[in-house]
Amino acid sequence: MPSGPRRLARALAALSGSSRYAQWLMPGDFRLQVGHRCEMTGLPRPSANFSGAVVAEVAAFEPEKMLRLRWQDADEGQGNRADRTASWTLEPEGRGTRLFLVHEGFDPDDPYQMPAHRIMGGGWRSIVTERLGKVLDEL
Repeated sequence: MPSGPRRLARALAALSGSSRYAQWLMPGDFRLQVGHRCEMTGLPRPSANFSGAVVAEVAAFEPEKMLRLRWQDADEGQGNRADRTASWTLEPEGRGTRLFLVHEGFDPDDPYQMPAHRIMGGGWRSIVTERLGKVLDEL
């Protein structure tokens, strides 16, 4: 994460700016406003019963501290309408910033949600981390 006095502001800008958000997560009409709902698009994952479209809502936001999104598959016909929550929390650490991510709402007894959990877990650790790093480097 960035260092210096603007570290939290830069990290939050990467997390929450609509055009930046699309660069590191999924394209969509994201707006940093509690209650705002938007649709975002990603890659369909039939093995996880995921259509490739997500309906997301900004559930909570604290400037320079935290962003929480709720989301569901946009296609009600998928049979996978799990209500998931992703929370990103920023905390100063030394001359930088530490980012914490908690992604909740997976049912361990659902045969489609466990592959979804595995796919998203790998995505958070690799693709999203790399993309978010590139956005931070550009700021």
